[in-house]
Amino acid sequence: MKAFQTMRISSSGLSAERLRMDTISSNIANATTTRTEEGGPYRRKIAVFQESLKNEMNIKFNKMQRVSNGVRAVGVIEDDSELQRVFDPNHPDANEEGYVLMPNINILNEMVDMIAATRAYEANVTAMNASKSMLLKTLEIGKG
Repeated sequence: MKAFQTMRISSSGLSAERLRMDTISSNIANATTTRTEEGGPYRRKIAVFQESLKNEMNIKFNKMQRVSNGVRAVGVIEDDSELQRVFDPNHPDANEEGYVLMPNINILNEMVDMIAATRAYEANVTAMNASKSMLLKTLEIGKG
């Protein structure tokens, strides 16, 4: 039923933005982690999404077409940008020159990304509530 398509799309957006916020939170929490289980400092993670398409019959032109079905998470990848070198000879992970490899995380960029993800999440909630309101109004019109 096409009436619920907009709610499905908003729902996929909510899930995507939630994953994005979780990934950003993990980056912020590990901004000073110099040792991981894999060895070396923590590397920034990035959530990757892809448009979800489905085939649907276009009745007007009597042919199949691809229509949007929201977004889906493809995965979470590591940012391979250069790690930060910080001079701290007292740090347990410092090399013989006194430099420590720190994660490639910029807290300010992460906070900006978090704000953008929050705004996108709120926009999806607003769209879902608008769709719900329209469906309820449609049901009310059908009663009378």
